[in-house]
Amino acid sequence: MMTKLSVYIIAFNEEEKIRQALLSVEWADEIVVADSFSTDNTSAIAKEFGAKVVQIPFNGFGELRNKAIDACSHEWIFSLDSDERCTNQAREEIQKIIHSKDSLDAYYVPRRNYFMGKWIRHAGFFPDYRQPQLFKKGVLKFKNDAVHERYEVISDKKCGYFNAHIFQVPFKNLEEVIHKTNRYSTLGAQKLFETRQPSGMFKALLHGLWAAFTLYFLKLGFLDGWPGFIIAFGNFEGTFYKYAKLYLKQKGLDSFLDTKFPDN
Repeated sequence: MMTKLSVYIIAFNEEEKIRQALLSVEWADEIVVADSFSTDNTSAIAKEFGAKVVQIPFNGFGELRNKAIDACSHEWIFSLDSDERCTNQAREEIQKIIHSKDSLDAYYVPRRNYFMGKWIRHAGFFPDYRQPQLFKKGVLKFKNDAVHERYEVISDKKCGYFNAHIFQVPFKNLEEVIHKTNRYSTLGAQKLFETRQPSGMFKALLHGLWAAFTLYFLKLGFLDGWPGFIIAFGNFEGTFYKYAKLYLKQKGLDSFLDTKFPDN
């Protein structure tokens, strides 16, 4: 019996990106698009490709990924985000692995990022690994984290690493850098709030500065020119606002609309 592959793609209002992602995996036996009730044409575009579209309310990326995996039908699963593109080399490696008797149960896949007209080679952006992206169904389980979701690999085998890489376009423009900074800092603050992490504005500043210093200097982001600077600066903002939002949330000041004004 021929081994089959499911690909799942998580999406929300990604009509500008998802078509290229779908094209890069149209050879798969099944494509599942886990949509969180997009208000644009994301769902319609997915259906054009014959993808199975499942609507999942967004309660964090961990839960979203678990439900996307549950919607997949086949033994092997490949995870692709809307801003990622599977390369021909990665496709060949996937097919070799899933049809091999000696394959492992889960594999990390390096990502090569493209931003501001150039490939980003530093700042931790290449090779850039997230959670295992090729795995057998039942092997990967995510925690119910809002963002930067933790996971558990349920296997006695070690995880493998691809030789081939995939492409990622993390930001279509600077506006999306700002949008993601705001969204992910809010989700990150909620995650820290739930685990009762200590906070403070000075702590927010220190965390932000360290995040930028790490990417720009320790991980050589300065070698990528202005794109490297913007990535590091965006990391400063995202980290600073994450801890600042945590501080305000813990103080009950995360909304200023109910402020009681002093008399003078």
